[in-house]
Amino acid sequence: MSYYRNIPYNMRTRLGPRSARPAGRSGCIRYVLAFAVAAIAIISYLGSKTFNPVTGEEQYINISREQEIALGVQAAPEMAAQYGGLEPDPQIQGIVNQIGDNIVGNSAARQSEYPFQFYALADNQTVNAFALPGGQVFITDALLGLLENQDQLAGVLGHEIGHVIARHAAEQIAKQQLTEGLTGAVVLATYDPNDPSTQRTAQVAMLIGQLINLKYGREDELEADHLGVCLMAQAGYDPNQMINVMQILDAASQGMRPPEFLSTHPDPGNRVGEIQNSIQNLESCPQ
Repeated sequence: MSYYRNIPYNMRTRLGPRSARPAGRSGCIRYVLAFAVAAIAIISYLGSKTFNPVTGEEQYINISREQEIALGVQAAPEMAAQYGGLEPDPQIQGIVNQIGDNIVGNSAARQSEYPFQFYALADNQTVNAFALPGGQVFITDALLGLLENQDQLAGVLGHEIGHVIARHAAEQIAKQQLTEGLTGAVVLATYDPNDPSTQRTAQVAMLIGQLINLKYGREDELEADHLGVCLMAQAGYDPNQMINVMQILDAASQGMRPPEFLSTHPDPGNRVGEIQNSIQNLESCPQ
């Protein structure tokens, strides 16, 4: 005879249901916490709306311009080091600085009041240019070596300046925090450590969050193309050379381009049409 059979029936009745309560209660708690996490993330994001006087757009940004500048200045030495440091030739540095300063001083970019600084990097293998928040702009020797004239360099720098004045990095920070909050809420609501099958749901939620941010990255690139055309034209450079830049980048990436859907940069060939449209509508550029 088992020990359990010796327990009085009324005591077994009281003891029996209790084993099921923790699972149900913990599930309810997870849902409540998940809802709270999602609500906080959404309210925080929607409460960060601000107006960009340069682009005329409303954006969701939760850091100040001063914080953007500080982030960029702090990250600049490390980023330069990853690309072999600064280009040692002062003449090359001088050309990059001159064209960058000319664009900022003679276009709508001057309204942003960011302390722009332009750097040529010694890396002669990696074809790249990028901007940090707050106005730190970089271009590698490898990309400089592919460009044929100063107008094309102005197109590249104008594109990167466009990222800065559109505050794309700050937008991405806010979007990433929102995405992390929402995906965290999904994971919290669906993941049960006692049920291994829910782990896949959590992984899918995180993947969706990553793909959302990649989509925003491609949209940012197209907006930077448009602003780059505007800024270089306002500074007296030939905006048609931006099309040649895309053709150069397209040729340089043959055979090693990742699928466009999973790339933060749109296929250069697919950007040409948008650039042509911007050239034909320069009157719509921010002033």
